[in-house]
Amino acid sequence: MVIELTNYEKRSLYRFLSIYLGSVSILLIIIGWLFFKNNSESMQSSLKFEMQYEARVIESKLANIMMTTAIVDPIEILKSVRSSRFKVGFFDKNFNSIYSELSNKPSFEGSFVVGDDNCFSMIKPPFFKFLNVKYLILQESELKDKLSALKIKIALIILISFIFMSIIGYYLSKLFMKPIREKIDALDRFIEDTTHELNTPISAILMTVEQLKDIDNKKLLRLKASAKRLSSTYSTLSYRLDTQSLSKNIEVVDLIQFVKNQIEDIEPIAKYSKISIYTNLEPCSIKINRELLKRLIDNILSNAIKYSNPNSKIDIVLCGCRLVIKDYGIGIKKDELDEILKRYKRANKERGGFGIGLSIVSQIAKDNKIIFTIDSKYKEGTEVVLDFNNLKAS
Repeated sequence: MVIELTNYEKRSLYRFLSIYLGSVSILLIIIGWLFFKNNSESMQSSLKFEMQYEARVIESKLANIMMTTAIVDPIEILKSVRSSRFKVGFFDKNFNSIYSELSNKPSFEGSFVVGDDNCFSMIKPPFFKFLNVKYLILQESELKDKLSALKIKIALIILISFIFMSIIGYYLSKLFMKPIREKIDALDRFIEDTTHELNTPISAILMTVEQLKDIDNKKLLRLKASAKRLSSTYSTLSYRLDTQSLSKNIEVVDLIQFVKNQIEDIEPIAKYSKISIYTNLEPCSIKINRELLKRLIDNILSNAIKYSNPNSKIDIVLCGCRLVIKDYGIGIKKDELDEILKRYKRANKERGGFGIGLSIVSQIAKDNKIIFTIDSKYKEGTEVVLDFNNLKAS
């Protein structure tokens, strides 16, 4: 089962997975650490018992030798007592070595010490005074390697578990998103069918309005504004129908003339809303698909008019291939700025709209390497910037 996700849905999926996998990682690390701690303590306890047992065996061997053999050279007797696994050392009461196989002299605060590289176990034999032996110490150097091997084993288990949980989490999250995806697809199909039905009457209305004569200017302006708004809404709703084909038809566009044409198209709506448009445009030519550019700028201009107050203005500045469209309308609250770029999200529900205009602007900008920024102050206005420098025609 393959579920095609939009960019927004992918971002949501990745955010969910990052939180999920972060939690899984912390849990696995805690479990691994507890497992290592428990096993290392168990290994040390077992080694301590084994070393102390071996020390007692050596003590018994020495006692047996002393009772059955005439002592000629005490050092030779001590050398004769060896351990198959541990290094052995005999020390006097001042911890001076009498005979020792130990690689370094340990310092003791108890009967069992774990160092960086070695482990030591010490007993005090009670009846070797004539050998001058006060301390019997064993040294073991394999524990460090065993602990290192245990760490590697635990790390591999954690890694394999993490990969497994990642795969399971990814497919489960996509499975959970399937009903949401189906609802969105159903809504998209509804919009697609609706826009197909709207296309013919909208075109007929626009043609009829252009041919009307001898009619009151206010009524004509109202008709033109309504027809242009319908056309703009149709263009927004039908954006997803031909996105792939539009992205392939690239041409050089004179941005000054294009912006002027867009302003001329939307001017009836601005006049009807008693909004003045002021421009300051400098030359700039870019390479882009005209229809995508039209939808990009038309959505921003439509929003600027829709969310402006009557008798206000809109400033449009083109400088250094940066198009700035600034209105002085109702503005957007700071905590809603990121949300309005999401599909079907609206900062203001009183002035209509479908909540897809700015998501389309954001998507077109991203797909065409246009730097898109939006800044707004609540009840003061909104400024949208489109930086076309990446698309400049050479």
